[in-house]
Amino acid sequence: MNYFDTLIEVADDCPATEGQAPQARGGKNTKTVVEYEMLVKQPYKYTEEDIAFDTYAVLHDIPKASWPEARKKFLGKGHPHLRVSALAKRYGWGFHNNAEGKIALIAVESSGYKQLMDDPRTTKIKAFRSTRA
Repeated sequence: MNYFDTLIEVADDCPATEGQAPQARGGKNTKTVVEYEMLVKQPYKYTEEDIAFDTYAVLHDIPKASWPEARKKFLGKGHPHLRVSALAKRYGWGFHNNAEGKIALIAVESSGYKQLMDDPRTTKIKAFRSTRA
């Protein structure tokens, strides 16, 4: 599930030309808001597996004490990864996975995004499109 030295680029059909903060709906945080807050507050702290599980646990109100067992069970199944995240499909954010597999959000309009795009050592993969081509 984790990538290393990789930039997950924004989707080809992403409508945002700059990174935008997602908003809660109906007073509740969405999966996208939880992912965004984790990565904005602590870049390069989490792996893709951490983000997938922590988001699931928060949205399903799983008590912290149950996280180790719930994580094993959760990660035992296949789950979508950040290539399907609305952050890359709708909100203008790329994901940079460093050499340790830790992730940071990179706004599509930023100089950091441009540098990663130009770096031949960084693997580039596109986020999935929202619509069929």
